[in-house]
Amino acid sequence: MSIIKTQTTFQFTSNKTSIFESTVNRTTLKNKSDILVIGAGVAGLTFAIKMAEKRPDVSITVLTKTHEGESNTRYAQGGVAAVWNHQQDNFKKHIEDTLDAGDGLCDEEVVAMVIEEGPKMVQEIIEWGTRFDKGKEGSYDLGMEGGHSENRILHYKDLTGWEIQRSLVAKVKTFNNITFLQHYFALDLITQHHLGRNKTRLNNDIECYGAYALNKESKEIETFLAKQTVLCTGGAGQIYKSTTNPVIASGDGMAMVYRAKGRLANMEFIQFHPTSLYNPAGENPSFLVSEAVRGFGAILKTSDGKEFMQKYDERLSLAPRDIVARAIDKEMKERGDDFVLLDCTHIDKEAFYNHFPTIYDKCMSIGIDPMIDLIPVVPACHYVCGGVLVDKMGNTSIKNLYSAGECTCSGLHGANRLASNSLLEGLVYGNNISIEIAKNIDGTSIQEGIPDWNAKGTTEPKELVLMTQSQKELKEIMSAYVGIVRTEVRLKRAMDRLWLLYNETEMLYSDSVVSPQICELRNLITIGYLVSKAAQFRNESRGLHFNTDYPEKYDYLETTLL
Repeated sequence: MSIIKTQTTFQFTSNKTSIFESTVNRTTLKNKSDILVIGAGVAGLTFAIKMAEKRPDVSITVLTKTHEGESNTRYAQGGVAAVWNHQQDNFKKHIEDTLDAGDGLCDEEVVAMVIEEGPKMVQEIIEWGTRFDKGKEGSYDLGMEGGHSENRILHYKDLTGWEIQRSLVAKVKTFNNITFLQHYFALDLITQHHLGRNKTRLNNDIECYGAYALNKESKEIETFLAKQTVLCTGGAGQIYKSTTNPVIASGDGMAMVYRAKGRLANMEFIQFHPTSLYNPAGENPSFLVSEAVRGFGAILKTSDGKEFMQKYDERLSLAPRDIVARAIDKEMKERGDDFVLLDCTHIDKEAFYNHFPTIYDKCMSIGIDPMIDLIPVVPACHYVCGGVLVDKMGNTSIKNLYSAGECTCSGLHGANRLASNSLLEGLVYGNNISIEIAKNIDGTSIQEGIPDWNAKGTTEPKELVLMTQSQKELKEIMSAYVGIVRTEVRLKRAMDRLWLLYNETEMLYSDSVVSPQICELRNLITIGYLVSKAAQFRNESRGLHFNTDYPEKYDYLETTLL
């Protein structure tokens, strides 16, 4: 039995009359559709496709803040985990692996649902044109990753996310009732707050009517009204200095729900991928060396060429990510090293290149031959296991607002995500939301009387340098004090600095033209606060949250609600 932990926090929003006050002198355009989808990765596009199939009479608008090929999904190298070879694998094994990785905090019903429904959705995207690698005999080449007890990772070389994104975008374009709009930055959800109805965070009758979005090309802020809104905005890795997430991963959806007084959960659980490529020149995002490389036989070693994972887990280099990341962090700190090494030199060159051509080429481009040299790697922020609280059908705490993908906390991942379960979650939840909305959309209507975005302030952006520096400061704060290993003193210091940064940024916001830069900065600071505050609430060490002041686990389970 999980005990829900409800915490009252200070509202991390502006002191202005409305956080929706903008600073552009434009008239808001009103766009109406039955369904608004914010985000165009695996979850958002899967939903749009399934919804369009079920209800060709329903109009669907999909917004992406960049171009159609860019999303968190695109950067998933390893693959999608699904029980495929029933002679060797089964649902029970996959469920047990997921529960083990989640360190006791998974919702067992959600885990069973996703794993049992997942293969059907994988089969569907194959039918839509997604390609996965096959062996010489024509059967799928199933890979192994950390935390898995069987080979069950379907992959397309080391570009699985890119391939899934490609096929879903192509499929979306076959539907006449889907409008796909690129370069639209969602600013905030529209709720009854805009109609002058004051609702508190604890009320359960908050409703969503759509969203305000900035057209990045015309610079106009447009109003998108819909009967139902689906939020699939991805992760928030850009709160850290080193992350494998693309620059678009600024936690926009999670921050919008928080400002709209919706519920988020378990934000303290940030997964650091153990092996991003160490590049002293610096890169954003950091280049990911897929966990599948270790599944293929690569071995972690210290700078003097010695294996070390035997000191931490019997599964060695294939232990779950939280264990491997902490082990690497400890070895680096104890030895004073900037990285550890990944040894691939014993692997057949042709086989390695066939499976990991992108990784091979990237290493070669910076003077590292993986077949001769050991690859320097470091942990990097990779995945947010918490997020917008949703049930099994994707319902959030806000009426007419659904959510799926990395921006959510569904209960699948618990305190630590099992490798390659995220794409599976996006597929299943995208489908589930389409089932739910298909049943109830005829009973809803588009809200009338929504005001335009309030246009006040200056017409020219100011202090772009300060915005850039503030984002750098945020990354330093989170990396130094809210990283792989935490303490109460570090978390308090993070909160103090975040509060100062927040107030400085609100002053900039009040005197700047609305732009993606200032809005992303505000969102990132909000996410940094939520992660830090949730980490303060959890006085134990579980999964991805490790606090040296509280090294033991509770003898009961809690979900941190914000």
